[in-house]
Amino acid sequence: MTALFALATSLLWGLADFGGGLLSRRTPALTVVVVSQSIAVAVLGAVVMATGGWSEAGPQLWFAVAAGLAGPVAMLAFYKALALGPMGVVSPLGSIGVAVPVGVGLVLGERPGLVQFLGILVAVAGVCLAGGPQFRGAPVQRQAIALTLLAAFGFGAVMALIAEASTTLTGLFLALFVQRVTNVAAGGLALYVSVRRGSPALPAKGFPWHSLPALAFVGLADVAANGTYSIAAQHGPVTVAAVLASLYPVVTAVAARGVLRERLRAIQSAGAGLALVGTVLLASG
Repeated sequence: MTALFALATSLLWGLADFGGGLLSRRTPALTVVVVSQSIAVAVLGAVVMATGGWSEAGPQLWFAVAAGLAGPVAMLAFYKALALGPMGVVSPLGSIGVAVPVGVGLVLGERPGLVQFLGILVAVAGVCLAGGPQFRGAPVQRQAIALTLLAAFGFGAVMALIAEASTTLTGLFLALFVQRVTNVAAGGLALYVSVRRGSPALPAKGFPWHSLPALAFVGLADVAANGTYSIAAQHGPVTVAAVLASLYPVVTAVAARGVLRERLRAIQSAGAGLALVGTVLLASG
């Protein structure tokens, strides 16, 4: 079950990141974050009401609040980095954040077996190569790398925190709702400050109503990924769940190949293959 939910997480995160990156090329990244997460809040609020999730309120929700504060910083940095591009730089480096939840798992006493440890090394190496890393180039690329490293740490912190925010399914819905409300509050404040400083909140043509379905998909896919990761981490080793969930750059790279016609280089194909081998080792270890 851990492998299944963790792989679902990587698929959802990969598609959400690809969609968010595309949207941020036409709409300010902060607006993409706030609007997409607001849609997720509305949906999650209805789910919490329908399932009676309010009964699960407790001190553990502070983990969700902390995840909600870290999330907007990570998403904003990541979407800005994706907008600066290329995705081949940003996507694989974003997976470095897996070191945070893996480190937490090790501190809590988890010790992967030899096969799983080998799988972790192979999968992480594959993910880093799958984007076809490019470290040479203009200052814009160096800025994208710096933003991606900030995002990676934030994403890793969110993974570690959300796994501690609930122990039941209804509690998970409530935790995700609290996390997203915090996301919107923090992101909305940042957007307000940005506008006061003269940055536009919307494209020149006004609110991109035609992009609303895409914004909804990004917000809902991201929150669903947090949910599937929490389930994966609760039903198996965090070290395994975190590494499998971090395969999302492979999904982003494949989506970029299919939609944007970005050609996969030899190093990317080799990285995708290594990621697949690492996945098999982790699932069978």
